[in-house]
Amino acid sequence: MSLRIFIKITTWQNNKKQLKEIRDIVFIQEQGVPDELEWDGLDDKATHVIAEVENVSGKKLAIGTARIIINNKQAHIGRMAVLQEWRAQGIGSKILHCCIDKCNQAGHVDKIVLNAQMYVTEFYQKAGFKASSEEFLDAGIPHKQMTLFL
Repeated sequence: MSLRIFIKITTWQNNKKQLKEIRDIVFIQEQGVPDELEWDGLDDKATHVIAEVENVSGKKLAIGTARIIINNKQAHIGRMAVLQEWRAQGIGSKILHCCIDKCNQAGHVDKIVLNAQMYVTEFYQKAGFKASSEEFLDAGIPHKQMTLFL
């Protein structure tokens, strides 16, 4: 079976159901993040990235997401998630590079920050991010802030 992967910019209003489902599965169900921490009220104002897979019959399934919040010259990438069965196939990298491209296109962003779970810091380092904090807990999960200067 031949599958095609699409990575695109979207809004919460256009893809809320799919984005929410991915984050619910990955963060709330898999990682035990409390609902009140995951749903922080910032999604309506954020730019979102969605990864979809299309099978040979043309049916699309949402399999990954991230969000970008831009404040002045700094962007924050967060809520990056790929469904378990689609991990380790380059989809996360494509989502991340789409986020970086969107920040570059904004024209005024000079740095991107994100809070990386410790086990994926190397993934972000490969994209040029550097650790910019000591380890800290977020929702009980060890993280490090990472920064990329544009």
